[in-house]
Amino acid sequence: MKPLLLRNFAGWRGDALSLLAGALLPLAFAPVGLFPLALVALVLLFSVWIDATPRRALWRGWLFGVGQFGVGVSWVYVAIHDFGYASIFLASFLTALFVALLALFPAALGYFVTRFFPAAEQTTEQKKPLLILLAAWPAAWTLFEWLRGWVFTGFPWLNAGYSQIDAPLAGLAPLVGVYGVSWAVALSAGLLLTLLLAGKKQKMAALAVLVALWAGAALIGQVQWAHAQGKPLHVALVQGNIPQEIKWQPEQAQRTLDLYLDLTRRHWGSDLIVWPEAALPLFYHQVADNYLAGLQSEARAHHTDMLIGISVLERESKRYYNSMLSLGSSSGFYYKRHLVPFGDYLPFDDWLRGVIGFFDLPMSGYSAGPAGQPLLEAAGYKIGVSICYEDVFGEEVIQGLPQAALLVNGTNNAWYGDSFAPHQALQMSRMRALETGRYLLRATTNGISAVIDTRGDIVARSPQFATHVVTATAQPMAGATPYVRWGNYPVVVALLLALVWPALRATKPGRFRVK
Repeated sequence: MKPLLLRNFAGWRGDALSLLAGALLPLAFAPVGLFPLALVALVLLFSVWIDATPRRALWRGWLFGVGQFGVGVSWVYVAIHDFGYASIFLASFLTALFVALLALFPAALGYFVTRFFPAAEQTTEQKKPLLILLAAWPAAWTLFEWLRGWVFTGFPWLNAGYSQIDAPLAGLAPLVGVYGVSWAVALSAGLLLTLLLAGKKQKMAALAVLVALWAGAALIGQVQWAHAQGKPLHVALVQGNIPQEIKWQPEQAQRTLDLYLDLTRRHWGSDLIVWPEAALPLFYHQVADNYLAGLQSEARAHHTDMLIGISVLERESKRYYNSMLSLGSSSGFYYKRHLVPFGDYLPFDDWLRGVIGFFDLPMSGYSAGPAGQPLLEAAGYKIGVSICYEDVFGEEVIQGLPQAALLVNGTNNAWYGDSFAPHQALQMSRMRALETGRYLLRATTNGISAVIDTRGDIVARSPQFATHVVTATAQPMAGATPYVRWGNYPVVVALLLALVWPALRATKPGRFRVK
């Protein structure tokens, strides 16, 4: 006889629960931050898949994705409607389309696990459910997150591992990165489901493994993988808070230049001052010989180095780049490499340009910077720079390590207004600092700017929607975490092996029998 838990998941009840579980998952992330809900959501999802046919599991996975991304990335509507000037109807349609497409990932996952790793009741075999719930399904969940992180340029938003940044499982991040933490979340969900469905011996074993996993992660989190290099730096992150709707207006340009200069002059005692992405609404060549030359002289006179977000136009090729410029003791550029579709550039430009205002946003035709760019130098150290969306890709951030002593991210959060997005982005920056064992300086246009330490904790932060300068000390670091050395490769290989193992063991018919 099936347990009450599974009997209540038949038909439309299981479908409705899938949607609810998906909607619960974003509440595990910032700004709500109820991290246990990530486990609850996956327990519910795995539960409604146990007795489902592959076709039903596909449908329930899609419903889960609609709940997950409909709640978690609803901020896309703000960018399209409020700042892209699309109508309410069109912005709603495009947001719904985006959510529906993202939901295809958990839909495909549901079909995959129930088609190739079924866990339905048929025989009395008791070993296979452990392989299904503790090996195949958690591994498949994490692999599909990883796939979402690079298919169509990648969208690794709401990966389960990020929800655990303030939980014991975060201790695994320097070892195995955010995907390893996601795996631990999914494995924990499988263990909890085993506690609900399995026999007494299996329950005891599952409980022991669950306790060991969380306690072990907490202990690993106490390891110091990197070490201090030199003296702490005094840093200042300038947040101009120029409203997005007027930022690119020609009459606003001089006021923006004056504002950032005035805020900077109050902090010439700092070792390093950082301005956000595209802080100056002009091309580099338009301000190089006057404004920036004067700023460079002042910075050198005060022994201060600066990193400034500004666009660079190659006048011969007519290409322009989203860049960070170093000023002070040394000069150089970093050109953004990982561009955001419809934000940094417009796919199918010849077809879509001019169709609606959203496709004609200022600076929506950037070119990607080259791979292998040299690290910028500032305040006597090499700096690992990322611009906006780039720091959600841990495998890209570590390319500048272990040479970089600090990480700096310049970003423009103004596109997303008062939504979940700035809080979620800050949470992902915290994970990058924890993974790499580096301080991360996050300078944003209108918040949340922050100095984050090597454990992913916020040392200092700005309020949102305010002109503000974040000041703190940041310790340059040397050395490498295991994740810096190996990246995602060990985790991906382990996930594939976790799928192969139950597949090899399933040499005879027999499925998960629940009591």
